[in-house]
Parts: sequence; structure tokens; C-alpha cells
Amino acid sequence: MDTVVVAGATGYLGRHVVDELARRGYAVRAVVRSRERAEQPGPFGAPSLRGLVADWAVGPVTDPAFVAGVCAGADRVVSALGVTRQKASPWDVDFLANLHLLEDAERERLRSFLYVNVLHAGSGRSLILRAKAAFAAVLGRSSLAHQVVNPSGYFSDLSDFASMARTGLMLLPPAPDVRVSPIHGADLARFCVDRLGDQSGSWDVGGPDVFTYAEIGRLALAAAGRAERMVTVPKGVLSAAVWVASRLGERPGDLARFFAEGLTQDAVGEPFGEHHLADHFAELASRTAR
Repeated sequence: MDTVVVAGATGYLGRHVVDELARRGYAVRAVVRSRERAEQPGPFGAPSLRGLVADWAVGPVTDPAFVAGVCAGADRVVSALGVTRQKASPWDVDFLANLHLLEDAERERLRSFLYVNVLHAGSGRSLILRAKAAFAAVLGRSSLAHQVVNPSGYFSDLSDFASMARTGLMLLPPAPDVRVSPIHGADLARFCVDRLGDQSGSWDVGGPDVFTYAEIGRLALAAAGRAERMVTVPKGVLSAAVWVASRLGERPGDLARFFAEGLTQDAVGEPFGEHHLADHFAELASRTAR
């Protein structure tokens, strides 16, 4: 079976990707900063990588000297590499680190490179989305077989709704009727591994259910056992919050722009998977109650 290099292996999705690859019999080379952290349980129920990894590549993925040779002897790459809440530059990680990984894969003549992007990245203004779109464009010109998977959003991204539900007050974005189809990490991992191969392509994918943000708010409140109390945040307030975040620094400002963009446009991909958001919220509520 092929050896697959997995970058971003300790993230929410990356852990599920490693788990799915190992379950199907692939040999996994996990690119991580800390093996100790990787072998601990991940966020939002993502699995530990203990016993799933055939080979560890431990080091800073933003260092080109470390990345050089990380693909030696492997067959394919899956990159779930990217930053959202971490303290790092999106350009350094989402673009440059992925670029150096692609260059190494090309030097080593691997068979394919699969990249997990974001739905609508090409229309984004935040540095996070521009960095992702820039790398996807470079990958599209690669001599390797390349696959780009564009998820509509992760269940983990919506866990803030569960946190708000516990307070009894749900704040909704300025356009609460915006439609999204978030997907569980395990389902997205299965979708990605299904598309590993020697044919190039691009896919927009979401979970099995489509929601408005108002419906997501109601689901979270119901899971928390709280009465329906929802307030729509005016667009001017959201814009002001982005402005305030930008005054705190480039990183907070860009993160605020990234989330604001995601809250103001439809993001619905091809329906896929078996996990439902209501069950995810119920699980989060159960953990909190313990």
C-alpha cells in the first residue's frame, strides 16, 4: 500500500485523515511539530495518532530546510495544513509551507498531492483566504496529479454556537438566512481519501444537512436545554468588530475578517457524510455537563 505524507496531521481534520488512511491500510508519514502532542487526543473529539503512524517527521513545517526531503520514499501527499486560530502567519503556513512541501513532492516524483482548501477561497479578502487561493492556483499548475477539496466548513468551526448557547443568548450574524452545510472531520477525511489517486480534480463538499445560521442557533440552544433567545448582530457592529480587531494587530484583524467573510455568504457543497450537527451539539453539551 502507498505511503502518504500527511501535513497538518495534528489539526482537527488532519487527525481524522490519518485515522482514515491507517484504517484503509495506507502507511502514514505524519508531519508534526510535536509527537507527544500528536499522541494526545485532539480537539472536538478528533483522535489521538498513537498507533496510527508508520513514520514521524517532527519539525517546523515553516522551515524549508526541514521540509526538504520529507517526501523521500513516499507516494502521495495529503495537506490539511493551514492556520485559523493559531499564532502564525497565514502566508507562511497556508502558502509558503504548502509550496515548499509541493516542491519537495515534485523533486521526489511523488504520484499525487491532495490539498484541503476552503469553499469560496478565491473570492476572499482576508490573508487566510488569499493565501489558500494562491497555493491552490500553484497546485493547479503542478506536474503531479493534484486534488483540491473545498469544504464548506467544519463542525468544529461552529462549536462557538454551543458556547453561546450555554449562556442562554445566541448572537447571529447580520444575514442569519445565509446557508451553510458544515461537515464532520471524519466524513471529510473519508471524502478526501476516496479521492486519492492519479487523476486531478476539484470538489466542493459539505455535510448531509444544509442550515441557515438561525437554524444552527436553534439547534445549539436546544442541545443546551435553553430557551430560544436570539439576537441578530447588525452589519455595522460586525464591521466595527473587524476594525477593532485590526487595531490590535495584523493577526487578530485578519482572523476577524476571515470569520466575518464566512458568516456573510452561502457555503453549500456537495452533500456527503453520516454525521449530523444536532448530534455534535448534543455531544458537546454532554461533555460540558460531566
